Amino acid sequence: MKDTANTTKTVKSSRKLSSDEKQLLKIHNKLHQETVHHHENEHDDKHAHRHTHPLGHPEHSHPELCHPEHSHPELCHPEHSHSEHSHNGHSHGQVNDYLQAIAEYRKTFPSKQEVIEQTPDPAVREMLLTMQELGIETIFDRFDKQQPQCTFGMAGICCKNCYMGPCKITKKSPKGICGADADLIVARNLLRAAAAGAAAHGARGRESMLALKYAGEGKLSIPIEGETKLRAVCKTFGIDTTDKTLQELAVEVADILLEDLSRTVPEKHKTLHAFAPKERIETWSKLDLLPISVYHEVFESLHRTSTGTDGDWRNVMQQFLRTGVAFAWSSVLGSSIAMDSLYGLPTRSVSKTNLGALKKGYVNIAVHGHSPLLVSEIVKVGQSEEYQTRAKEQGALGIQFYGICCSGLSAMYRYGGVIPLSNAVGTELVLGTGALDLWVADVQDVFPSIMEVAQCFKTIVVTTSDSARLPGAEHYALNHDHSNISEINVIARKIIERGIESFADRRDIPVKIPKYEAEAEMGFSVEWVNQHYGSVKTIAEALKSGQILGIVNLVGCNNPRIIYEKAIVEVASILLENNVLIMTNGCASFPLLKLGYCSTKALEQTGENLRSFLKDVPPVWHMGECLDNARASALFNQTAGNIGVDSKDMPYAFISPEWSNEKGICAAMSFRLLGINSYHSVYAATQGSDKVSEFMSTGTRDILGSQMIVNVDHIALAHQIVADLKEKRKNLGWN
Repeated sequence: MKDTANTTKTVKSSRKLSSDEKQLLKIHNKLHQETVHHHENEHDDKHAHRHTHPLGHPEHSHPELCHPEHSHPELCHPEHSHSEHSHNGHSHGQVNDYLQAIAEYRKTFPSKQEVIEQTPDPAVREMLLTMQELGIETIFDRFDKQQPQCTFGMAGICCKNCYMGPCKITKKSPKGICGADADLIVARNLLRAAAAGAAAHGARGRESMLALKYAGEGKLSIPIEGETKLRAVCKTFGIDTTDKTLQELAVEVADILLEDLSRTVPEKHKTLHAFAPKERIETWSKLDLLPISVYHEVFESLHRTSTGTDGDWRNVMQQFLRTGVAFAWSSVLGSSIAMDSLYGLPTRSVSKTNLGALKKGYVNIAVHGHSPLLVSEIVKVGQSEEYQTRAKEQGALGIQFYGICCSGLSAMYRYGGVIPLSNAVGTELVLGTGALDLWVADVQDVFPSIMEVAQCFKTIVVTTSDSARLPGAEHYALNHDHSNISEINVIARKIIERGIESFADRRDIPVKIPKYEAEAEMGFSVEWVNQHYGSVKTIAEALKSGQILGIVNLVGCNNPRIIYEKAIVEVASILLENNVLIMTNGCASFPLLKLGYCSTKALEQTGENLRSFLKDVPPVWHMGECLDNARASALFNQTAGNIGVDSKDMPYAFISPEWSNEKGICAAMSFRLLGINSYHSVYAATQGSDKVSEFMSTGTRDILGSQMIVNVDHIALAHQIVADLKEKRKNLGWN
């Protein structure tokens, strides 16, 4: 790792405004000047001009969710009634000054050249230059070509929900054809994104829930490897385990998880009530945020954002939060329980990482995506003596697996021998080495662009889910209804055989492997903490004493709006210097793996207090794939519970500096629902609405105890996290 203290600067793009943007800005400024008038004349009390703050009265920010006359008074300030804000000449159809905000935000976007110059991983830099020489396009080329991106889309004020539109909000047209204003359009777009995020994690989690059930019923011939986890879950659920087989318990647990995922008849959400902190359940109940199920809340989110349904942005944002609760306790935790019960808990292990760990002469197979069912079987089959021998018969040294995105992380910490290489944004660079014979893709964060690069290097791409096909890829998959789930071993064998055949067909393909690799540890969890330290009490005491200043969950996707992986590693450096213990998972964890942060060598980067506590343990705890945010929230909740303090008052933080998709919106929201602040260097598409922007940033502070902080200067953001953690400690009376 390098010292970033004196080398970091805010990224500024050299791109100038386009002629269309300049004209749009000129028109906007002219209209703004005409709208703002100076009050040289006296007016009576009834003449309430507010043209300088066109979206609302500055003294009444309305972070609340509902009108006080509605059924949820806990969510609003009764002294600021909606009627006060909808009269006196003020119109909800007016729009804010988003043009300048978006123009300024765009200036922070880096070009591909700036990525090449500033990305912290030398392997990334080398591969970007290599692919540029070969004339192969990457995500960074396409990002450059997309500039300037749509102002209306970035501000969140483009509506495509019906076919009278699409509509956009401007000074000329402050309402859509149906009458929806900027506040409503921005809120509806956010809710649809949250619904997609909940569906995404829930859909792939459902496959593990079904697999756990079918393994218990004997329909799926795979072992139930997580007996310890399964029995612990049964105890939390209150399931009587007397005289019951492991298979019977698996079915009972799976049925609860599936019911919470898909319930339609209103009833208590069992997983939430069994695992969530009591204080949070009471808070969500008062705010009417308790979900029926993920299926219902996604269903309802799409319903109320359909044509002419919910016209109140506050009510839409209440459903946004409710969907977030469903996401956290079913899509994430429910899925995590199923996976750990079926495939077993992670074990602390060591692996080589980064492109330099690619091996020539092997049948090289990458597993990419988020669904562990087929991946686990593929890895087991490929590592078997039978298929290692078959690979050697074709002249290979053996079969080697590599991890891309979350499927690889899940397989690595459970089975070993799967080398983590890259997150989703870097996939084209991995394929560009020419070293991969087979690319196995399941669901989510598998970009269509991989096909063009794969074809350049004769890499066979196989898709394994009916939910996610790629033109030109071979398809060996589970059916839409999972009716062939009992055939996963047959499917896995076919896929491995295609890898061996591809190796034989690709002998003439040139291979270029950058010589950069690192060693990393992974497989951390609450269970590991209890085993290693005796209990979470040790962590709690280290927090209270100041050996650990605070605990931060550093996660998320990657986004070409920011120098690739730079914000993640530089934020991590600042946090470690200030004795902050870091948990990580998913795509954001890859630069921390690749650049040495997940090894004991990184202790050199920490403050003395944290180093003295950890001793021989890395300062960044890799907890797995993105679903394993459940592990982070468990550590947060159990540590707070041990101390007897609510999580919202603890020195905790969530940061996803480079987030980019719908799951990222939900992940941040799920931690804010726990009362933990979330920090980011990418804006959500809310800048077209002051009210929704304010609700997202500070509107949950009073009702949930948390806020969303966005700063494109990630260095300043990291220092703010440290300051906020210290403030939390001060409020608790801790030194």
